[in-house]
Amino acid sequence: MKNKAGLWIDHERAAIVMMTPRGEEMLRIQSRVETQPSRSAGIRSTTHYESQKVPADDSRQRKLTGQQNIFYDAVIAAIRDADAILIFGPSEAKGQLSKRLAKDGLHGRVVAVETTGKMSERQIAAKVREHFRAKGALEPGRKVQNWSGNPGRRAH
Repeated sequence: MKNKAGLWIDHERAAIVMMTPRGEEMLRIQSRVETQPSRSAGIRSTTHYESQKVPADDSRQRKLTGQQNIFYDAVIAAIRDADAILIFGPSEAKGQLSKRLAKDGLHGRVVAVETTGKMSERQIAAKVREHFRAKGALEPGRKVQNWSGNPGRRAH
């Protein structure tokens, strides 16, 4: 069996299930994307110069884009060794990640991009297992180790 990856992604986090010959691991990557940049110190001023305390739209957009790039880079680094990648989630983040994978030359490894709602980590792992089992990517009868919920650790 080659390495398979399934990931649920939105703009706040990514939950990645890596299926390898050694078993199954769950990774979590939290986004640091601040979609609504706040005023300095978070306090609203009553002065006439309030507009000068709010960053300009172009600087906020550059900051947002930079934060998104860091998030997507971390996700791509986690799934780079996968031979097959399943991407799913509720928001447009899955499409943005798919475009980034194409730009990095990894789009050929994406087997599907699906829209789903919010899911628990157990539901995510079950969906990834079912998808690759249905595609014949998992060996019949092979037991997959359950993950403990901590990145990098597997239950024994």
